[in-house]
Amino acid sequence: MSRNQNLYHILSQRFPADGEQPFIIDQLSYAELEASSARMANYLLSLDLNSGDRVAVQVNKSAQVLVVYLACLRAGLIYLPLNTAYTQAELAYFFQDAGPGLIVADQASVKTLAQQQGARFETMAGLLAHSATAPAQFATVHSSADDLAAILYTSGTTGRPKGAMLSHSNLAANALMLHDYWGWDQQDVLLHALPIFHVHGLFVACHCVLAAGASMIFLPSFKVEQVIEQLPRATVMMGVPTFYTRLLASEDFSAQPCHAMRLFISGSAPLLASTHQLFEQRTGHKILERYGMSETSMLISNPLHGERRAGTVGFALPGVDARIVDTNNKAVSEGVIGSIQVKGPNVFQGYWQMLEKTAEEFTDDGFFITGDQGLISEDGYISIVGRAKDMVISGGYNVYPKEVELVIDAIEGVKESAVFGVADADFGEAVSVAVVLDHTVALSPEQIAAEARETLAAYKVPKLVHFLDELPRNTMGKVQKNVLRQQFAS
Repeated sequence: MSRNQNLYHILSQRFPADGEQPFIIDQLSYAELEASSARMANYLLSLDLNSGDRVAVQVNKSAQVLVVYLACLRAGLIYLPLNTAYTQAELAYFFQDAGPGLIVADQASVKTLAQQQGARFETMAGLLAHSATAPAQFATVHSSADDLAAILYTSGTTGRPKGAMLSHSNLAANALMLHDYWGWDQQDVLLHALPIFHVHGLFVACHCVLAAGASMIFLPSFKVEQVIEQLPRATVMMGVPTFYTRLLASEDFSAQPCHAMRLFISGSAPLLASTHQLFEQRTGHKILERYGMSETSMLISNPLHGERRAGTVGFALPGVDARIVDTNNKAVSEGVIGSIQVKGPNVFQGYWQMLEKTAEEFTDDGFFITGDQGLISEDGYISIVGRAKDMVISGGYNVYPKEVELVIDAIEGVKESAVFGVADADFGEAVSVAVVLDHTVALSPEQIAAEARETLAAYKVPKLVHFLDELPRNTMGKVQKNVLRQQFAS
């Protein structure tokens, strides 16, 4: 029989020899993780679930949710994490599309959704109670490299959400790659404040810990006071840019609680160069920014050793082939903006039940078209300038939002900005910008435009300037430009 490619099997071989070592500090040891995931796997299979069946989970973050995830891996089931903010209507779409054999939800959702769906429902409390008496031993299912481990639904800002199919080998390749590239070992302690329905918090963060046999501090959510309190116990922190800006806004945050830290990592949304610089000034640490997607996990990263360059995401990770091309799939020159395409063992298997869409997203030579626009410097650092769908075409000219945002963010008194396009009878699209001020300087729309005009070509200068108290963001901190486009469409 060929080697078992089951992700849990691969990770468990790297667990610490001492089972009493904590996986989640003060909550769960590695020995308890093995036993509880075995009980849960045994119970799941007693529900007449078969290999390849989907298990949809929409519950609040807890250690027990990770047990369910790992039990699904062990049992050969496909894990489907769902954002706890999804509405009943959104959930109904996911359930109809994925056809899960089991849905795990909170009590309120179970009562409502059970009336609409044919699948079996369980609460987390029910799962834990029923699995508690199941056997504490389980032989992890033998999986092939291409067997699916999880389905992650993309945000679906345009069109209906797509389920990205991730195999055991996709996730294992990324976990082992990041373990080496970011220098993990058993002594590391991750400060985990991310949600776990997303690639960042579930796969990148938890898999790095498991692959190293390391430990983590598992916070229910990000709260500045809690993070500052727990930082002295940690060596690594992963976060979205909002985490770092909120830490910097606290007078209690300084270099002192960071004394044991070796690495701060940022992703899921672009990190402003100013945040990178202010964080280094305050703590002495340079944040490591990286780039990935639901369809691929991590693709590109600033180096662990070497310059972590503000405003860039670094270099393609080992084993990943990344290129920046024009509309004819020809490589662009250094400094020229083009489409980012990638190939590697971490790239997903395709979109669930969407063969035509999957085919559209890959080139003839097998590269995945990320939909992001980027450029590469002379010395190889890659920068992301925005999503292709966010590009504004005004008067026939391409306007890349990131280029304009960098100029506006540099204006004194501007805290941050988001550039987007709205329909315009004359130009096709008018360049628009939403601006958040820090209230230290009073600025008018005319002043913003005048300052931008000193640096940018006229067609790039925003024709419409809107002032907001804050930019709309999703749960991972990404600015929702589709919301801005809708809000200011008229």
